Parts: sequence; C-alpha cells; structure tokens
Amino acid sequence: MEVGAYSRVLGQPRIFCAAKGFQNPKEPSSVFRHGSFYKPHRNFDFKAVHNNLQVPMEKKKISVAHELSSLVALSPLDGRYWGKVKDLAPYLSEYGLIFFRVLVEIKWLLKLSEIPEIIEVPRFSEDASSFLQGLIDNFCEDDALEIKNIEKVTNHDVKAVEYFLKQRCQSHPEISKVLEFFHFSCTSEDINNLAHALMLKESLEDVMLPSMDKLINSISTMAKDNAHIPMIETHDYMAKLFFTIVRYNNILIDFDRDIWGYISLGYFKQITKAGEIGSSTMPHKVNPIDFENSEGNLGVANGALAQLSEKLPISRWQRDLTDSTVLRNMGVGLGHSLLAYKSTLQGIAKLQVNETRIFDDLDQSWEVLAEPIQTVMRRYGVPEPYEKLKELTRGKSVTKESIRRFIEGLELPNEAKKNLLNLTPHSYVGAAVELARDIDMALNLVNGEEHFLNSKRALI
Repeated sequence: MEVGAYSRVLGQPRIFCAAKGFQNPKEPSSVFRHGSFYKPHRNFDFKAVHNNLQVPMEKKKISVAHELSSLVALSPLDGRYWGKVKDLAPYLSEYGLIFFRVLVEIKWLLKLSEIPEIIEVPRFSEDASSFLQGLIDNFCEDDALEIKNIEKVTNHDVKAVEYFLKQRCQSHPEISKVLEFFHFSCTSEDINNLAHALMLKESLEDVMLPSMDKLINSISTMAKDNAHIPMIETHDYMAKLFFTIVRYNNILIDFDRDIWGYISLGYFKQITKAGEIGSSTMPHKVNPIDFENSEGNLGVANGALAQLSEKLPISRWQRDLTDSTVLRNMGVGLGHSLLAYKSTLQGIAKLQVNETRIFDDLDQSWEVLAEPIQTVMRRYGVPEPYEKLKELTRGKSVTKESIRRFIEGLELPNEAKKNLLNLTPHSYVGAAVELARDIDMALNLVNGEEHFLNSKRALI
C-alpha cells in the first residue's frame, strides 16, 4: 500500500504519495500488504491530547495541520524545489521515521508471538494479528502528531512510540495482556537502525532508483546513438579505490579516538621506554602520541584522497589535462595513510589493559543491571517495569545493596529472582566473549571471499 501523509502548503491540501506524488495512491508498495495508506485528515483535538499529557498548550504560528509556506521553509527543498523532491517526503521525513518505528515495533511483537519457545506471548489469534496490522495500515498524520505530543512528556522519541502502541492496544482483550512485550529486549538503536534501513530501502526502490535508472537509460541511449564518435575513458577505477581507502581510514580514525579516550580513562596503560618524554612540562605524562599521529595523518590523507576521488572521474569532454597535476598527488594520500597505519600499529604494541581500573569502574556501575532486570520483569508480566527501574536508577546513586533490595521486592518466580541476584556488572556481558573469539572466523570469511575473487580473476 502507498505511504501517505497530509500537509498544507500555501493553504492548499497535499497528499504525500511515494510513487505518484500529490494524489490518492493506487499502486501498492512492497512494504505493505494492501489498501491505501492515505487517510483523510480527521478531526484531531490537539488541545485535548496536550491536556491529557499535562503539557501546557502554547500558541502556534504554524498550525497543527502543518501549514507551510515556501517563503518560510528553512530548506529550499521544502520551499522552492518542493515540487521536484516531494516524493521522498513520506519516506525520509520525520513522519516517515515515526511510521517505520511503529512498523518495526509491531512486527517485533508479532514475531515474538510466532516463536513457540516464548510462552509468555501466546500465538495471536487472527483478530489480534489483524488489529496490529491495522495500526500499520491505518497509520496517518494524526497518529504521528499524537506520538509527537507524547514525546513532549517523555523527551524520548522511541519511548513515545512504545507508549502510543500500548495506549492503542489497551482496549484489545488479547493484546492488552502482553503490552510489556512491546519493545521487549530492544534498545532504541534496535528499532532505529531497522527504521532507518526501511526508510532508505523503500525510498531507494520507489523513488531514487527509478529516477537514477531513467538517467542511466537516457545517457545509455545517447551512447548508443553516438557509438561511432571516439571518446576516452575516465579514471573511474581510481576514484572507486580512493573512496574505499577513505572509508577504511574513517574507521581507523574512530578507532584511534576510542583508544585515545580509553587511555584518558585509564582503561589502557602505555608501556614506556627509557628516555622517552611525554610532556615538556609534566614529567609524569605519557601521551598517546601514536594514535594522535595516526589520526592527524589520516585526516590529511582523506583530504587528498577525497579530492582525487571527486576530481578524476570529471574531465572536460574526457580530454582536459587537469588530471595530470592531480595524479602527482596520489603518493600524498597513500603516503599519509601508510604513515598512519604504522603509527596505529606502533601504538597498539604499547597498550596494556588496565583490568584493575576497568573492574573498579564496573563495581561503581550497578545501574547497568537495570536493563536485564526490566527485561525479566517484562517476561513475567510485572507491570511498568521500565518506569519502576527509572524511578530506582535515574539521577541516583545505585549500589549493589539497592539493586538487591529492588530484586528481592519483585513478584518473580524464585528461579528468576535467584538468577538476577547472581548477576553482576562483570558477568552481564552476553555473548561478547564468544563474539570476540570468533574474530578469526570473520577474517577467514573475508580472506576466503578475496581468494574466491582472485581465483575468478585468474580464470578471466
């Protein structure tokens, strides 16, 4: 079904339709099963929602129906060029983000009900499944506005979606029994990364790729019609290579900065060498100079490589000689990259994990157990687990004793309570150890793929 939304621009009603622009959608999108997503703007008591959430009503210069004039739009995309880019709005606007968050949360609950081992969420009846699917199929701008109003209280966008869904499902006799399994075992990032991926996937498939295909077809037609005219190939392969190195370097910059921070926190010690000086005025300092050197050189390298990547595919009629002087700087980008790689390797060789400092920090961080505790509470139907943990932990000093008292006061099965009491910040690591030890498997897969590609090239 089509993704739609309602808006007003210069006082005229508009229907955002991903595939067809400003009209009622006709062709179904791959995201939805059936029906038309656009729902007419229903009467929406904006003030009532505010009062219900105890948010003071303020005067608005722009109405709740999203009055928008091209003269006051901050982005020219929403003003002057709106007519050319409007098809992206249902997917990549905040409305689109909210919608896809709702979709992900609902699909996750439906999936939980389909897993026999999760006995706490029995398989939904056809009526319950249809009810949940209906929240997706009938989602409209009023729903998005309601979520935004909830967010004004929670100050958390993903939590606002969860509360919205719980409110909508309270009246359903079956779903109301498993409300706490909305957002079960999820972090905000679990919801967001899927929502953002769907935003990109659907906008690419329905809007961007068709436009790009039209452009490619148009240029291809030109090429075929003028195949007899001699032309020179540009340096495309170089641009692709240099952009790939820039991506690699960006990952390494992130690594350098993380290690720098861990050294500052004392999580890593640096092995010193006799005679070395860390600071000209502070004799005790051991600066993370290798990682700083690497980060600085990677910045220089990326500047040069990005310029090469952007410049080399472009040539006036594939004949100008500006590439000649630019190509002389290949060594600059690659040389600074190589220097950075060797600096990082040198820095890693000096690192020593400071387990004592890390364990001391963990001993002072019992609040990290709020996550597994609330997940177990959700599993056994304890009402408002998130809110109870928030009351216990937010802005307060959380100790081993306060966590134990909280767990002992919960109405949980003895076995579950025993498991929680045995948890510590040190032991709550999930599969981290196994994943770290599986790094060789990941490297072997990468190397195996490279071996396959090399073999394929040899055959060619």
